[in-house]
Amino acid sequence: MSYNFDPEFRDLIALIPAADFSDVEGSRQGIEAMLADINEAVDTSGIDIEDRMIPGLNGAPELAIRIYLPKQRQGTTGALLYIHGGGFVVGSLDSEHASVCNFANELCVPIVSVDYRLAPEAGYPEPVDDCYAALLWLHANTEELNVDPERIAIIGLSAGGGLSASTVLRAKSEGGPTICHQFLGIPELDDRLQTPSMTQFTDTPLWNRPNAIVSWEFYLSPRYAPGAENVPVEAAPARACADDVKGLPPAFISAMEFDPLRDEAIHYALTLLEAGVPVELHVYPGTFHGSSLFTEAAVSQRQQNDLLGALSRALKIPA
Repeated sequence: MSYNFDPEFRDLIALIPAADFSDVEGSRQGIEAMLADINEAVDTSGIDIEDRMIPGLNGAPELAIRIYLPKQRQGTTGALLYIHGGGFVVGSLDSEHASVCNFANELCVPIVSVDYRLAPEAGYPEPVDDCYAALLWLHANTEELNVDPERIAIIGLSAGGGLSASTVLRAKSEGGPTICHQFLGIPELDDRLQTPSMTQFTDTPLWNRPNAIVSWEFYLSPRYAPGAENVPVEAAPARACADDVKGLPPAFISAMEFDPLRDEAIHYALTLLEAGVPVELHVYPGTFHGSSLFTEAAVSQRQQNDLLGALSRALKIPA
């Protein structure tokens, strides 16, 4: 299938390596190698960075987090809980290190990044348990971090966006700590794989229907089968109805035009709106899943500016 990609991407797409997501170790090594140069170039001079182990949820193994503390921060601020992407199967504290550093430099707030357990070794609910454990830890340590507990937001991209949505749903169901805003970037939300974008985009760069099929099989097995009626809303938030999401925090949701995940992001935004949850929804033309990695493109810069603006407003960062 041919796609009307933004002209700034057309020559770059050929540089993106093809990935067989069913090759778990190969995919994990590939994503780390692809992002290594980006991480190497990031400016960390203005950030204190600490790796720490925290208790898992309900006796689960200890969980690794990485804490980013901007050196120029003044007084009490909000904070971000950051959940990396990777189709539930790949990714680590290192894979989006550069992105988190950029957020810390731009927003000057503490950020806690979560090294949740990956599928297929640990499928649902373990990754959500880990993300929720990190949220509980962040709230329990607001005094140490000099953070306002009423200004803690959650952000994730791709599977990280899906896990962010799931963590927000968990906080609601558990009567858990406050989340002031949820930032769901190109989120992976729907195991049923039946939206028009998911059925049409079988060969798009970085993410496509074949990878999505493997991703959900790894994430839900052995407890659930993708598409089965008994898959919980918390596992696949696109299954939610308005009653499920009523009272959730405001959301920023982004989608890319030629991304299989496009329509489930839009659908979830509409469900939130139906429930009275404020939503800022952006669909960027000519883009694909992960195209924001090409930061020089004008549309990528618009995405970054939109996200930083929304984060600044949600965390009440002075202009």
